[in-house]
Amino acid sequence: MTHVRLEIEYDGTDLWGWASQPGIRSVHGELSRALRTILRRDVALTVAGRTDRGVHAVAQVASYEGPAPDLYGLNAVLPGDVAVRAAVELDVPFDARRMATSRTYCFRFFTRRRPSPFASRDAQWWPYPLDEDLLHACAAATEGVHDFTAFTPTVTQHVLFRRRIRRARWVRRGEWLELWITGDAFMRHMNRILVGTMIEVAGGRRDLDDYLRLLEGAPREQAGVTLPPTGLHLAGIGYPDEVGGPALPPPGWGAPPWADEVD
Repeated sequence: MTHVRLEIEYDGTDLWGWASQPGIRSVHGELSRALRTILRRDVALTVAGRTDRGVHAVAQVASYEGPAPDLYGLNAVLPGDVAVRAAVELDVPFDARRMATSRTYCFRFFTRRRPSPFASRDAQWWPYPLDEDLLHACAAATEGVHDFTAFTPTVTQHVLFRRRIRRARWVRRGEWLELWITGDAFMRHMNRILVGTMIEVAGGRRDLDDYLRLLEGAPREQAGVTLPPTGLHLAGIGYPDEVGGPALPPPGWGAPPWADEVD
């Protein structure tokens, strides 16, 4: 059976995340309906990262067994806030979730003193002063294996809270300030709470030592706020070369600050 790899982008503002739910718009629901229209059959989609309501994606990956769709036809029947930029047939088994080796997220802030209507859907407006040296220190401390209990909701389906963060780095691009973070896997709301807590450190509301203690497995109530999903983007999925290699953001969108580094 042929396996198909889809690379997907979406503006999550008006979507209730990836997972299908009755009576509401989801990425899975919109994509499944479009594929059914083009292929004239149902497919069982597997996704690399189940994004939450309001979270965006510039490099999401999904898979299914069956023929690849015609991309022009598929995008013609998809709504304007979801697009498939690639559909590749693989002659080897491919599972978008189980075969992913890493996931990369980017949280974007727009830091101009005045807001912009062009940044309002995909960035968190932040006109307040921040100590960017402290942001860099928080990111460096986040790398490695830690107990991230403090950075996911208390009511959770997770039973294991240790995660490995391969890289975490803040980058300034003019009026944009971004945290890029790559890990093996992430828990629900983890990035939004991590960034919310780092912002509290950089804004003088808590100190760096407090942030370091949170990485040892503190309870949720000791960490910072959960930022809105507006600024969060799924921005990369790692895969072995034999199934197409990593999914990356489109040219011109931005790239991890370590993209040109040699390991």
